[in-house]
Amino acid sequence: MKTSLSSTFLALREEIPISRSVMRGRDAVTVTIEHQGMRGCGETVTSRYMELTKERILRMLGPVGPRLARYPDPETALEAWDPGELAPAVAAGVESALFDLVGQRAGVSVHTLLGTARPPSAPTARTIGIVSPDEAADRAQEYTAAGFSVLKVKVGAADPAEDRHRVAAVRERAPRARLLLDANGGWTRERALSELGYYAEAGAEAVEQPTPPGSGNDLCWLAERSPLPVIADEDVLGYDDALRLAGKVQGVNVKLAKCGGIRTAVRISEALAGSGTHLMLGCLAGSTLGIAPAVHLVDRARWVDLDGHLLLKADPWTGIGGTDGTVRLSNRPGLGVRPAGVA
Repeated sequence: MKTSLSSTFLALREEIPISRSVMRGRDAVTVTIEHQGMRGCGETVTSRYMELTKERILRMLGPVGPRLARYPDPETALEAWDPGELAPAVAAGVESALFDLVGQRAGVSVHTLLGTARPPSAPTARTIGIVSPDEAADRAQEYTAAGFSVLKVKVGAADPAEDRHRVAAVRERAPRARLLLDANGGWTRERALSELGYYAEAGAEAVEQPTPPGSGNDLCWLAERSPLPVIADEDVLGYDDALRLAGKVQGVNVKLAKCGGIRTAVRISEALAGSGTHLMLGCLAGSTLGIAPAVHLVDRARWVDLDGHLLLKADPWTGIGGTDGTVRLSNRPGLGVRPAGVA
């Protein structure tokens, strides 16, 4: 097997303010694994939160090619794949490329390899950042007119009234949309508890990571008292974190870039079954290639937030839809994606 790397900058359509920063785009590194004329691809994007620069990603991926070259075929490589010291996001990109290649060689989609017969699909949330109420309302109207039935509104501004006005404007303009909140750790537990009563009355469905990451006890304290389901996000990096919070919060947001890939996400889903904690599938801003692996798992999730590719000025890949509010897969083999402009 031969492995090659490439990178590109993924610019956002518009900057996204959240409680801790402003995002304008990311670098994406594509790993391509080739065997007997067939290619599988996976993506890792940079992340300030995870301390992943393009240079660090490329440095980690350097030894991967020689490691994979030791295996006789992609099937053996996928079965034996051990990420070792790779960062979870980098490991997820390599694993995705292997799944893509194995699926193509077998002539089946990755979801089939995972035991799901029909191509999964699900409504995805569309994110509205910390913007003015008028701008939030305009976006809510635009998104719901396009077909989105789930809206996720960022909260956690310094002034609680600013958050309330934004959410109220979204609710007024999109009264039938399911409404999720995401504080990105911007509240204390006491402030979260006082705010969530208001948002429950406003018809919000759940809140992500209301308290700062690392305050797991506060998150569990809040989950016992909150009128809204509490979903852990930044406090769930991998399998052990999800297991620790199972039954103590109402949801965990699993991003493949955080947990290490498709198979770990499946393990988390299985571990949560019957615990009272539900799975949310989230993502980083990235191309269709980076989002697609999670789309193969949406049949396992209660909440789906896979709009990362819709945030881009130009997506270099295509194949999972989403512009009408639903992410979906075809029966194309592998991940089911292809470069934009290729039939």
